[in-house]
Amino acid sequence: MNSAASAPAPEALDAAALRADFPLLAARGDDNPLIYLDSGATSQKPQAVIDAEVEFLTTTNAAVHRGAHTMAADATDLFEDARETVAAFVGAQPEQLVWTSGATAGLNLVAYSLSNASIGRGAPASAPFALRSGDEIVLTETEHHANLIPWQELAARTGAVLKHIPVRDDGTLDMDAAASLITERTRVVAFTHVSNVLGIVNPVSEIIAMAKAVGALTVMDACQSAPHMPLDLPALGVDLAVFSGHKMMGPYSIGGLYGRAEVLEALPPFLTGGSMITTVTLDEAAYLSPPQRFEAGTQPVSQAIGLAAAVRYLDGVGMSAIHAHEERLEQRMRTGLRSIEGVRMLGDTDRSSRVGIAAFDVEGVHAHDAGQFLDSRGIAVRVGHHCAQPLHRRFGMTASVRASAALYNTDADIDAFLDGVSGIRSFFGVSS
Repeated sequence: MNSAASAPAPEALDAAALRADFPLLAARGDDNPLIYLDSGATSQKPQAVIDAEVEFLTTTNAAVHRGAHTMAADATDLFEDARETVAAFVGAQPEQLVWTSGATAGLNLVAYSLSNASIGRGAPASAPFALRSGDEIVLTETEHHANLIPWQELAARTGAVLKHIPVRDDGTLDMDAAASLITERTRVVAFTHVSNVLGIVNPVSEIIAMAKAVGALTVMDACQSAPHMPLDLPALGVDLAVFSGHKMMGPYSIGGLYGRAEVLEALPPFLTGGSMITTVTLDEAAYLSPPQRFEAGTQPVSQAIGLAAAVRYLDGVGMSAIHAHEERLEQRMRTGLRSIEGVRMLGDTDRSSRVGIAAFDVEGVHAHDAGQFLDSRGIAVRVGHHCAQPLHRRFGMTASVRASAALYNTDADIDAFLDGVSGIRSFFGVSS
């Protein structure tokens, strides 16, 4: 990969023009404005994605990998072409991409597969991944619940010990603490690429190097990086990674699990049934190679085709241009929020690369009330703990307001948002 210094500067994208590609945004006129700043929860879908799903369902709808008729063969080709397209988007080969229903399903798949390794399923290849009492699983304090609870359950099933890399006051990870937490007993290191609350890009290369030094498996949540920055998972060196389609302009109920080939080959399956076997008798079964080994049951065919259309759309805009645009919007948000009295941001640091996410507290006003006030002005944001209760607890709060930008947001969107935030405390009669 080229370094940032040698790469040409990305061309500026025209966010206002791109809005026309998104029916929900394009349909909202001046009389019914919508400033959509909740893409961290779910993104809007371009017409190209909607059309791809509709075209499949109206012209080629058939079960894949099963029928011998022409339409089934065509559906299978489209399905596997989608795998190739989405895999290439994250720098992977098709056989390294497992379809899942989303990132949560992918993380559970990995955790439960490790459970099966721990009880001898898939041995001897899976034996190196078996966890035993006293082994360690290292997470971070920034994790979404989807990258926390499956590991809690795995620890409970195996007797492994959970450890957590702490967060500094500015929202960055304490990497000095990480160096002491990742030890010879560490078997798994699971971490988010980008915090869904703070928007901070974590030092992935440093974390992976520490894990590799002790032979630990690395698992990365790429939900908030895949839609917003160029991503080459093999180049990063991570063993396993997940991402979610609905956050990257794609359909719901589709996501991906990337795995290094030798890791996927060694892991036993989690879900079992049709589509993931070679031979079945009444007493035992033999399983297919990855990725099909992990894809039991009916496949998400139209969703996969829709996600392929989404990544083609993102590639067409240009991931470097998207990242540069959203970094600029984030800086505009953060600079503006800093200037508003009574607003406290979570993870307010200039020390790290970021995506277009800003979470904050408004002094004297509950996050839900602040969100409803913004909604009354046509500004959609997320309120609550954002499935990251431990991180909020670290900052002494139970909820925050989160604005998350995407490629279709403009400077005018950010300015209207900041104007709205500046009026929250006066509206609720909170004095300085």
